[in-house]
Amino acid sequence: MHINKEHYIQSKAWPFQLAKKLHKRIQNTNSQKDIVSFETGYGPSGLPHIGTFGEVSRTNMIIQAFQKICDIPTKLICFSDDLDGMRKIPENVPNQEMLRQHLHKPLSHVPDPFCETKSFGDYMNKQLKSFLDKFGFSYDFYSATQCYSEGLFDEYLLKVLKKYDEIMNVMLPSLREERRKTYSPFLPICPTTGKVLQVKVETLDTTNGTITYINTDTNKHVTVPVTKGNCKLQWKPDFGMRWAALKIDLEIHGKEHAPNADIYSKICKILGGRPPVLFCYELFLDEQGEKISKSKGNGIEIDRWLQYAPLESLQLFLYKNPERAKKLHMGTIASCVDEYLMLNEKYHSQNIKQKLENPVYHIHNGQVPIVTTHGITFSTLINLVESCNVENKDMIWSFIKNYDDKIVQETDSYLDKLIKHAIAFVKAADTTKEYSVITDDIQRNILQQLKQKVLQLSDATAIQKEIYAIGMLYHAHDMQNYFQFLYKTLLGKNVGPRLGSLLSLLGKEKSINLIDSALTRK
Repeated sequence: MHINKEHYIQSKAWPFQLAKKLHKRIQNTNSQKDIVSFETGYGPSGLPHIGTFGEVSRTNMIIQAFQKICDIPTKLICFSDDLDGMRKIPENVPNQEMLRQHLHKPLSHVPDPFCETKSFGDYMNKQLKSFLDKFGFSYDFYSATQCYSEGLFDEYLLKVLKKYDEIMNVMLPSLREERRKTYSPFLPICPTTGKVLQVKVETLDTTNGTITYINTDTNKHVTVPVTKGNCKLQWKPDFGMRWAALKIDLEIHGKEHAPNADIYSKICKILGGRPPVLFCYELFLDEQGEKISKSKGNGIEIDRWLQYAPLESLQLFLYKNPERAKKLHMGTIASCVDEYLMLNEKYHSQNIKQKLENPVYHIHNGQVPIVTTHGITFSTLINLVESCNVENKDMIWSFIKNYDDKIVQETDSYLDKLIKHAIAFVKAADTTKEYSVITDDIQRNILQQLKQKVLQLSDATAIQKEIYAIGMLYHAHDMQNYFQFLYKTLLGKNVGPRLGSLLSLLGKEKSINLIDSALTRK
């Protein structure tokens, strides 16, 4: 099935929609572009986490889509704002007392609390690069400290000085009245204390490229160049300056930046740049609905997700509805794995339009592998591990071979991988179960009839049909409540896998024991 450029252009998948928007922007440019630059930003105040991966992964999906419709070379700039002052101590790093002595210094000037590199910023940058390399991303790493101190931004910092009043006119309306009195786009780095200073600029010298401020400790005037790392910009002007200096064409950003995106763009224009195409994604929430934070460490670390499930399940979670807030917790993982399996199976029989709008196309950049688990879902494997109370992979395989002797451990590598993940998931998850107790004769009759059918049948499809038939007999008006009753009495959960598949995998003896336990539970 041949896919041509027109197919890509017509696709409604969000990476192609953004790629088309970017392509149109470039076509409207007067000058010829040699390279198209994408940017992701990293605040190295905490360790990289799933949010970090999400921003780079989503940007990479847009790059892949753009490369399908345009021949101009691309590059991904990963920018670390390691010259930012350390305003608070992250909760999840060691040597808290030592770090407290270096508050408000640039992160690249704060000692490494892990004692592995020369600074806190260097340590976090190293973690970021290692993190991105692990997943095979292609990127150019930019450090704010290097960009400022080595003069990459000097031309634009001098432009900020010359356009100072215009930039202040953009910034001041966005600030509280008290803050307006002392605000300046420039943050001098104190030559004495090394701290990033929030001070009022007394005078500007555009000829010599300097600013003068009053040192509040000595009450003396201090004059410093705005170039060569003697000053950095406040974060809002910094965004706009960076877009202009690095000629960024597209950047995606979290919802927290949405109120200020217009400010960034205006400053970029004032400095002679062209604002990039922007895409705002919603933030991840923990199980309590709170924003996931690097400093709090209240999210699921990416290594944990990859211990419990394949990478492609995480990529699916990131692909789906990026403009909606999503909760990220253990309960998310199993459903993402099963949805990936379903979408992967569909992909291989879809037409071109459907393929390009299937998330697995973007997860695998069009090279979608054929994955088969013989109809066994990840949720079923998790329940199988729980029900059998085993941590041995070979034991789980023995149930699968009894279920279908055509499934071979040596050749069904993806299923084998999912079994390992399921065992790790069950060991780590809170497996507290709240079983329901039978309260009337109808419930007892349902389980007794189910027991008889399990004794007569072993095929998963046949068992599932009988489960449904029993439900229609007793609960035709409310099948959802019927299945919830079965899950709560048999598994101690409100939801679960297809019971036909689970009971078939368990085999008659264990299935009967499961039903008998429910019948005798008090």
